[in-house]
Amino acid sequence: MVERIGLVVHQGREMAVRTAGTVRAWADKHGIGCTDIDVWKDHEGRRGGMAELHHAGEPDLVVTLGGDGTFLRGARIAAKNNAAVLGVDLGKVGFLTEVACKDVEAALEAVHHGGATIEERMTLTMRASRALEIPEGIESLLRYGHGPTLPPPAVRPESTEGNGWGLALDVTALNDVVLEKLARDHQVALGVYVAGRLLASYSADAVIVATPTGSTAYSFAAGGPILSPNTNAIVFTPVAPHMTFNRSVIAAPDEPIALRVLPHSGQAAVSIDGQLRGVLDPGDWIGVYGSARPLRLVRLRPTDFYGRLRDRFRLTDAPATGIDGESDAFFLPSDSPVPPDLAHLRLPPAESPAR
Repeated sequence: MVERIGLVVHQGREMAVRTAGTVRAWADKHGIGCTDIDVWKDHEGRRGGMAELHHAGEPDLVVTLGGDGTFLRGARIAAKNNAAVLGVDLGKVGFLTEVACKDVEAALEAVHHGGATIEERMTLTMRASRALEIPEGIESLLRYGHGPTLPPPAVRPESTEGNGWGLALDVTALNDVVLEKLARDHQVALGVYVAGRLLASYSADAVIVATPTGSTAYSFAAGGPILSPNTNAIVFTPVAPHMTFNRSVIAAPDEPIALRVLPHSGQAAVSIDGQLRGVLDPGDWIGVYGSARPLRLVRLRPTDFYGRLRDRFRLTDAPATGIDGESDAFFLPSDSPVPPDLAHLRLPPAESPAR
């Protein structure tokens, strides 16, 4: 049962604002507390994940009304206390949002009465050689037109200084951690370490450390591979590197990826799920690794990731295959049970054809 809801609303969309009223009315009818979270005005600061979580009264369900960006705002808070996240879609095909606005009450009922399933997604966290800071003036330059940025991540209590392990930071990334150049005419120079060993030193516009969920975001735009969200892995992708080796590297979830800013590099901006969170100087480093705490996504039906992939990227078949017509469903006959040797496999939802 749901005991408290945290509500994240895209205030720039009328449909999201109207649907938020529906969520509040449903919560009031069921005697459930409902608090708006990650709300700000241009002249106000924003809270870090743990501070926002405490301010919202420790919700056990976070409902986001918007697109994937709004979902990420809710995810950074929900993951702090293992809350589930229900993403309400505003009409665009997204990889993270789950239900249409018109179905939000039915979705809330399903979650409240145990009719939904929970899908876990890998997240990233990080350590750093020092606490992250955003120098004065840089925030307004990089965030122009996008409202106030989040504060630098707080240092977690388990940190100890001076022992070579760095400071543990209060970071939860569902998509990616990005280190990118600040000066247009000066690439960032980085030593990239995988599982404690130097892989290579890169001179690049940026480097991306992504989850399988984030493999369809910035990493994909930079030429990285698409990973099923059901895998556990870390994807490292360089952006415009000045070197022959420009490929992505896929590491195991327990293999940390460390990025050290080299002595003759310019400064590097640290972004977490698209939000500027700090600036590194030459000699600084961050270590990115799989978090022990996954994000819990509410699902009302089996997820057709590859169908969404086809729709999201408008995948079309090769012209040479046009003569063959529409492909039939595969491994999905409707008139017989699944054979025993296929019963352990993840198959498409029965109501939609395989693609």
